[in-house]
Amino acid sequence: MNTGIDLQGRFIQSLLDVGVPPGIAKAIWMPLPMVLMIVGATVGVLICIWQERKISAAVQQRIGPEYIGPLGLLASVADGLKLVFKEDVVPAKSDVLLFTLAPVIVILPVFLSYLIVPFGQNLIIGNVGMGVFLWIALSSIQPIGLLMSGYASNNKYSLLGGLRAAAQSISYEIPLALSVLAIAMMSNSLSTVDIVNQQSGYGILGWNIWRQPVGFIIFWIAALAECERLPFDLPEAEEELVAGYQTEYSGMRFALFYISSYVNLVLSALLIAVLYLGGWDFPIPVNLIARGLGISENNSVLQIVAASLGITMTLLKAYFLVFLAILLRWTVPRVRIDQLLNLGWKFLLPIALVNLLATAALKLVFPFAFGG
Repeated sequence: MNTGIDLQGRFIQSLLDVGVPPGIAKAIWMPLPMVLMIVGATVGVLICIWQERKISAAVQQRIGPEYIGPLGLLASVADGLKLVFKEDVVPAKSDVLLFTLAPVIVILPVFLSYLIVPFGQNLIIGNVGMGVFLWIALSSIQPIGLLMSGYASNNKYSLLGGLRAAAQSISYEIPLALSVLAIAMMSNSLSTVDIVNQQSGYGILGWNIWRQPVGFIIFWIAALAECERLPFDLPEAEEELVAGYQTEYSGMRFALFYISSYVNLVLSALLIAVLYLGGWDFPIPVNLIARGLGISENNSVLQIVAASLGITMTLLKAYFLVFLAILLRWTVPRVRIDQLLNLGWKFLLPIALVNLLATAALKLVFPFAFGG
C-alpha cells in the first residue's frame, strides 16, 4: 500500500530527475499538500452548499439557484466574493484579540483533519499510524474557538450560543470517540488506510456497518451534533439566539465560521464512508468483476480504472450522507437544549460503552469475524 510518504518520494525524485537541487525539491513539496487540501476542501464545500440549496428547494417545491452559472453552480462563488468585499465590523467593547482568533481556531483543526482522510487507495496526504486518534484530538480544539467567539463578542446571544456550542461538543465527543474505538479495535489499527483495507475483499458484505450497526448510528447522530446540523443546531438557533456565537461577525470572519461548518459536515461524511462504508472499496469486489470480464487482476489499465473509480466511490458515499443530512434538516424539528444534553449523556454514552464492551467480547469469541 502506497502512502503519502511514497507520493512525497516520487514527487521529489521526479524533480531531481529533471535537475532540480534536492533542497529546492523538498521546499517545493512542503506547501503542496496543504494547498491541495485547502483547495480540495473548499471545492467540496462549494458543492455541498449548492447541494443544500437545490435539495432544500426541491423539498419545498421550489427551483433554487438557477441563473448564476449552469444550474446555479456559481451561486456559492458569488456569495464567497460578496463576503470577501463586505465590511468587517468589530464590536466596540469586544475583546479584539480573541474576537479575531476565534474563527481561525474553529476552522484550522477541521482543515488539518483532512490530512488523514484516504480519498483513494493511494490518495492520502499523511497515512499517520494514529490517524483516528489525531482526528479526535483535533476535533476537541474546535469548542475552544466557539467559546472564545461567544465571550469576545460582548453580546448575550453570542455568549449563550458559545456556551451551548461548547456543552454540545463536549457531550457528543465522548460517544463519538467510543464508537470509533470499537472500529479501531476490530481493525487492530488506528490508521484510516488500515481500517479501509480491513473491510476490502468481500465487497459490501465486508463493510463495518454490518458488524457495527449500533456504532454507525451513534457516530452519525454524534457527527450531526458536532456539525451543529438540525435537529442539533442549538448554538445557532435563529428564533432564540439570532445567530448564536456568529451574531457579531461579518465579512471574512463570518465566512470562516460558515465555511468551517460545511467543511466539518463533508469531513464527517468522508469519515463515515471510510470507517463504516468501505471507503474506496466497491460493493462488488474488483477481482470478481475482473474475472467476469476475463481480465487479469494485474492488468495495468484495470488498476488505473479501479483507482479512479475508487476515488469516485469515496466521494459518492460521502455526498450521499451529506444528502441525508440535508434531507434531515427539513424532516426533523429542533430539539430543546435539555433534550440534546440528555440524549448525549444519558442515552448515547451508555450505549456506546456497551457497544465497545460487546465488540471486545465478540472479538474474543469470534476472532475471524471481528478482526481477532
